[in-house]
Amino acid sequence: MAAPSGAAGCEDFAEFQELLRVMRTIDDRIVHELNTTIPTASFVGKVDPGQTCKQLYESLMDAHTNRERIIKNCIAQTSSVVKTLREEREKAQDDVALLKQLRKEQTKV
Repeated sequence: MAAPSGAAGCEDFAEFQELLRVMRTIDDRIVHELNTTIPTASFVGKVDPGQTCKQLYESLMDAHTNRERIIKNCIAQTSSVVKTLREEREKAQDDVALLKQLRKEQTKV
């Protein structure tokens, strides 16, 4: 069960949340995955449980690594935007629209 691994932007927060939801599918279905990975007594001779468990483990680790990378990338991008907006805010303290945008980005982080 592979998770999307493409580059994800965080400009659209709802889209980012949906991407994370999709990437959590393997975690949300772990009981099902375990039940289909570990063979029953009648299939023990036909399936290598060590290999199938290893593949499940690798899938989980890949999914977690990709999710962590995307989350950290989004935090870095948004933090950079916040830093820029703070600098602009110091120059134009009366700009209410700029303040709203800054607060929105801070909330995202």
